[in-house]
Amino acid sequence: MAETAGYTLVHTPPYPSEEMLVEFIVQHDPVGVVSRMGKFGAGAVAAGKSLRVISKHGAGVDNIDVEAATRHGIQVIRATGGNAVSVAEHAVALIFATVKRLLPLDKSMRAGRWEKAGFLGRELSGMRLGLVGGGAIAAAVAQIVKGMGLNVMVYDPYAPAEAIEAMGARRVEQLEELLSQSDIVSLHCPLTKENAHLLNAETLALMPADSYVVNTSRGGLIDEAALLCALESGHLAGAGLDTFEQEPPSDVSSLAASERVVLTPHIAGVTAEAGTRVGELAVKGIIDFLAGNSLPKARLANAPVTATIT
Repeated sequence: MAETAGYTLVHTPPYPSEEMLVEFIVQHDPVGVVSRMGKFGAGAVAAGKSLRVISKHGAGVDNIDVEAATRHGIQVIRATGGNAVSVAEHAVALIFATVKRLLPLDKSMRAGRWEKAGFLGRELSGMRLGLVGGGAIAAAVAQIVKGMGLNVMVYDPYAPAEAIEAMGARRVEQLEELLSQSDIVSLHCPLTKENAHLLNAETLALMPADSYVVNTSRGGLIDEAALLCALESGHLAGAGLDTFEQEPPSDVSSLAASERVVLTPHIAGVTAEAGTRVGELAVKGIIDFLAGNSLPKARLANAPVTATIT
């Protein structure tokens, strides 16, 4: 798509450092950048003399310094909805894995133990699922669990009431209300300065005993130390995490030592199908923007900027 539109593609290694990213931008002077892994900070933004648009390969733009981009007149766009089905499937997989205790049971079997006599599981049907965020991924989760008998609630002060109603879910007006009434809480919202550590010692304490947390959104939404304490105390029965406060982690997370936790390396949206959709959205967004075509408001991460290429 890019080559047909007359653009040359240059690839960085995965998770490029700020210095490496600046080096690539200075050397190649791109008009557009697709950002997937690693931080795209103010230094990289300032280095782009011809840079007009940064397109996120995904929906969350917390790895991009949007404020710096705005100051430099650079449009930041996102590929919203492209990976919704894949992320939703993974969230539901984490729900199953944690509630059904699949990993510790598998480990026990491989160690030669047969723990049927002392095992007592839980039935998902009838459990209360609280979704924080009511966008495309949350809607896909609601669609998947519709036939499983879960009671779905949604907290999202920005989502229209009709959108939540269309999901077949009940709208909850306060986060505290959702947490106190949910057997499973699944996060599906962007990370902002305002909601960092949305789940912390205080808010986790609001959840019912033996409840579960699932996060396929952004790691910074959870205070991992507080989560570990809630798990070790027995207040929470389990957690399924695909995202973390530091990515990639500098060492093995202490959460990994807990049999109550299922961990995956931020790959919920990394499927062949989602990769194709998100990649096409990300690249086509750059092409359309630089061609002067308008993009849907939901795809703009900052105020609309006019593309000017010299």
